[in-house]
Amino acid sequence: MKKVHPIRDKQIIEDMKEFLKEKNERDYVLFVLGINTGMRIGDILKLKVGDVRGEEISIVEMKTEKIKEVPINRSLRTALKPYIKGKADDEYLFLSRKKDKKKKGRAIDRSTAYKIIKEAAVSCGFKKNCGTHTMRKTFGYMHYKRNGNIAALQKIFNHDKEITTYIYIGLEKDYLDKTMMDLNL
Repeated sequence: MKKVHPIRDKQIIEDMKEFLKEKNERDYVLFVLGINTGMRIGDILKLKVGDVRGEEISIVEMKTEKIKEVPINRSLRTALKPYIKGKADDEYLFLSRKKDKKKKGRAIDRSTAYKIIKEAAVSCGFKKNCGTHTMRKTFGYMHYKRNGNIAALQKIFNHDKEITTYIYIGLEKDYLDKTMMDLNL
């Protein structure tokens, strides 16, 4: 598996949102939820409509098995409101067009989510390796750039060490590159 990168350019984020909104509302909401919550794709795909009706999303993370409560910010609420209108609380938030063996709706799978994000990124000029984890890393990168608080982000991501968070969002390389470029002997 290749390492994926955060989207660092806000214009590319806006372009991707516009591309996805024009293509498919479900795909647009998937991207907006991913970049505004920092949730892992496995946790995103198991969400049901009822999970996003309140002020926050409360889940048991698949990877850590810890309870996580994620606030729904204004951008995400704006995207969710028309999307969930009239849908049943027990319906998967990101419903596949395919039905399961019992003819019931099921969530899109990870590979479909990957194709959605990859297509949007390529179409909008994102040149780095990209995948579903790009949404989580983009959240982290933008959160850090806005707040400058690596300790808060470390806690949000459940990382044991700050350096893990720096590496995860791609800031360690930036720092090291800058120190080398600034050294002109």
